[in-house]
Amino acid sequence: MRTVRDESGTVYLLVKESGDACKVRDPETGEESYRDRDALEPAAGESPLATAARAVPEPARRVLTATPDERALGLLVELRERGPHSVRHLLDATDLCESDLLGVLTEFRAAGLVEEADVMGERGYAATDRAEEGLALLTGEAANGKNRRE
Repeated sequence: MRTVRDESGTVYLLVKESGDACKVRDPETGEESYRDRDALEPAAGESPLATAARAVPEPARRVLTATPDERALGLLVELRERGPHSVRHLLDATDLCESDLLGVLTEFRAAGLVEEADVMGERGYAATDRAEEGLALLTGEAANGKNRRE
């Protein structure tokens, strides 16, 4: 599997090569088509697997790539469902040690999934709209038109 680009800059996954034509797949839509071999060039620096991952909507990809395990995913869900929460509450209510909790929260902040919040005068965290959108896609709520923040 290789990543290629056409003359307009559109990125495709190369499915099959033969003679003067290539079968390519649009990574976002999954649509396959044939292109002239001469109209395609290798997409330098584009990982074929990262390109294939574009089939997953960006907000869901952001949650998936920032979440190292199920406990971290559960933390993000908890912040979305019942947050914001203070750091003190999260330490008391979860099975994460302080170092693990702050590590996960730092990763989530870097990904734009949580933001600092004041919770009754204490430092805390709240899920962002990005987290809401990504989790809604992963749980199927986006397809049902549900939004937990409404």
